[in-house]
Amino acid sequence: MKKLLVVIDMQNDFIDGALGTKEAEAIVDNVVAKIQEYPKDCIYATRDTHTADYLETQEGKFLPVVHCVEGTKGWEINEKVAKALEGAVIVNKGTFGSSELADMLYFETIGQDEVEIELIGLCTDICVVSNAILIKTKLPEAKVTVDSSCCAGVTPESHNAALQTMKMCQCVVE
Repeated sequence: MKKLLVVIDMQNDFIDGALGTKEAEAIVDNVVAKIQEYPKDCIYATRDTHTADYLETQEGKFLPVVHCVEGTKGWEINEKVAKALEGAVIVNKGTFGSSELADMLYFETIGQDEVEIELIGLCTDICVVSNAILIKTKLPEAKVTVDSSCCAGVTPESHNAALQTMKMCQCVVE
């Protein structure tokens, strides 16, 4: 079985920066522990990546909080998580979900009889759910799992709603 880990947007702005929450801060050690369970060549991570004109974008008009501007401290992956991710593939993404990531995982798993892709990270209700759905769409026979102890949402309620949505889309939530 090919088993891969996808770490979504464990960046400073989502943990203790512009859009940080106490729930996001609380999962950092769980995320590091989960990363350590996987070989480095089986780990992918994403970085939400925006430019200085973020507020002029469609997303910026709906969420008018400048965050994850490339090259800033907020854009960087949390220090503990970054250390654990050394050697992993990092994908910058300008949108909630990354079709580039889904394509990479597809090509990584060609010829594999059984595939499991585990997702963890931030935010459950935006980028984790978006990537889970894209991955499940690209790899419909893969077992897509989400470790809820390694995820946090914008609010606890929206976190739980996203977990339910992923369950409805045939992802396994642990």
